[in-house]
Amino acid sequence: MKLVKSFLTKNPCYKVGKKITVKGLMLHSVGCPQPRASVFINSWNRADYDNACVHAFIDGNDGTVYQTLPWNHRGWHCASGKNGSGNNTHIGVEMCEPACIKYTGGSTFTCSDKATAKAVAKRTYEVAVELFAMLCKEYDLNPTADGVIISHAEGHKRGIASNHGDPEHLWRQLGMGYTMDGFRKDVKAAMKETVSGTQATVFANLSEKEVIAKVGALFTADQKKSGILASVSLAQFILESGYGKSELAQNANNCFGMKKSLSGNTWSGSVWDGKSVYTKQTKEQNADGSYETITADFRKYACVEDSIADHSAYLLGAMNGSKKRYEGIAGMTDYKKVVQLIKDGGYATSLTYVEKLCSIIEKWNLTQYDVKETAEETEVEKWYRVRKTWADAKSQKGAYKVLKNAKACADKNEGYSVFDWNGEVVYTPSKTSEPEQKKVSYRVRVSIKNLNIRKGPGTNYAKTGKYTGIGVFTIVAESEGEGATKWGKLKSGAGWISLDFAERIS
Repeated sequence: MKLVKSFLTKNPCYKVGKKITVKGLMLHSVGCPQPRASVFINSWNRADYDNACVHAFIDGNDGTVYQTLPWNHRGWHCASGKNGSGNNTHIGVEMCEPACIKYTGGSTFTCSDKATAKAVAKRTYEVAVELFAMLCKEYDLNPTADGVIISHAEGHKRGIASNHGDPEHLWRQLGMGYTMDGFRKDVKAAMKETVSGTQATVFANLSEKEVIAKVGALFTADQKKSGILASVSLAQFILESGYGKSELAQNANNCFGMKKSLSGNTWSGSVWDGKSVYTKQTKEQNADGSYETITADFRKYACVEDSIADHSAYLLGAMNGSKKRYEGIAGMTDYKKVVQLIKDGGYATSLTYVEKLCSIIEKWNLTQYDVKETAEETEVEKWYRVRKTWADAKSQKGAYKVLKNAKACADKNEGYSVFDWNGEVVYTPSKTSEPEQKKVSYRVRVSIKNLNIRKGPGTNYAKTGKYTGIGVFTIVAESEGEGATKWGKLKSGAGWISLDFAERIS
């Protein structure tokens, strides 16, 4: 999945900047024959466009995801219904639609090229699955739980969205066989598949162009963290791993030929577990141009992201005596100078290493993945990882941008802690992690039929399997907890409810 940030900074919704607690994700399709996301972005990014604003568009031609709002901003994507608005709780994502359809009234359309239309719908569906899996992991959401992932049409049935039929109308009339129940199951399966990050095995059957499109965003993200030019690191990935298809990449997620020991160096910030290795023969070029074959131990990583991070940590921290081998590499913006610095520091033995890397960068226009500094540059993304120890990468339960969600994951797994991006422990659950409860006594009115009752104050507690229904209820205790601003304990003893969906009346 290629994710590009293209925030609608001129749109009034973006300028309002109201934040939400993300409780779910809503899937839309644009409702007109336009596969290009850029058309909507250009049209909506105006100060006078106050009709709508979504969190992302999925391009129908190439599947690129364009993020148009920060994920935790309140969007204008579904209007409201009798029970409120999904804008207050859900991220909204629009899938672009084929150019070969023509609407004849409401959600009904004709199609002049069904094969092309199906290809577009399939492409946007598959990317939506990947995107929703990423967001569910980031916000600790269960994709198959009631009301977490819904379509615009389902939002209307629940009374939290306007009367639209998307995206099911598109799938149904094209005969795709897709359903929202199936979509939710696919998202859950994708979360399991990506639990350890990107695996190099996914590159095996992709073309060179497809591999670059898939990993480009990973290198952009790494540059934001490390300061090392994405185009250069990506070119090294291509050269060292053969577009991620080398023996070392496929079997060890090692995409840069990183040996277990590199000139006796150790460096801070390494995400390698310190013990996992893959042994193989390798050829090295001597100063006179001749080659010799040696057997060496190479580092084995849990995922491609870890390989990229360790490679950057090495370039930043490797020493040559008392001096850094690649002094000044962070922040350099001329790829030719960066490549020469890497060669001069002794990274590779190949006599034509500089020429090879520059040729790759220019062939694929890899500078498109370099971070462009602008006045609107967003904050560097950092991840919190839930593991038993920092070195035990295989024990990882998840990686989160939101510390609160990482803490919730650690709370559910005995013996686990939360580590920041430098490998430092930032949270270890205590043996008694029950939230503090405050005794109260007041009544609330619930206006929805399907408000879940849970066994404790938070979405990390199991549902009782019962709902409040519509009515007035007495609250005898309050508590902070996951998934809601505040939780209330029912006087009946049935359990706890989210007070975000209740109106206090006395």
